[in-house]
Amino acid sequence: MARYHGPVSRLCRREGMKLYLKGAKCYTKKCPFERRPSPPGQHAVRRRKMSEFGIQLREKQKVRRVYGVLERQFRHYFDTAESRPGVTGENLLRLLETRLDNAVFRMGFASSRAQARQLVAHGHFAVNGRATDIPSYRLRVDDRIEVRDASRKTEYFKQIKESLRGAQRPDWLIVDPDKLSGSITSLPARDQMPAELNEQLVVEYYSR
Repeated sequence: MARYHGPVSRLCRREGMKLYLKGAKCYTKKCPFERRPSPPGQHAVRRRKMSEFGIQLREKQKVRRVYGVLERQFRHYFDTAESRPGVTGENLLRLLETRLDNAVFRMGFASSRAQARQLVAHGHFAVNGRATDIPSYRLRVDDRIEVRDASRKTEYFKQIKESLRGAQRPDWLIVDPDKLSGSITSLPARDQMPAELNEQLVVEYYSR
């Protein structure tokens, strides 16, 4: 399973903003980006004003990194989004939002998408009663996600129940903290997806 193994704070510095890749630590003063927000590279020299292509590229990279997807898979998501009716950019974000690892993160079972990806890959979750260890598994409306019986006994999931009760989550997801489960009530609308992402720039990048 291919994924980025380098320092994630470097990705935030490259994009010039927090991507919240380290979970709870990103909300504290210990966040590496807080201490060193300058771009990576020798002497942290800031680049000259970016071209239109550069702006589009940076936005594409930002979206990829937020969801933890490598280029080949991201391009596949774009091609799928483009072939579907509706707005291509919104379709793209919707495909990314309905990945199993993202839904696990959004429901509050993990503090970051990277942690959610690991929990899914280690076989802690089932979808519609079937064990699923594929982080990119595409969810559909009415799909039910639950922690598997064997995993409920672990200390991590015993402690997560309380945080689930106070967790904020988008309206297209519902969670039952006591049963350690949740479901997809609808496909996410644009205002229920990250507002800081400009999907139109991604569309323009691939439409050159």
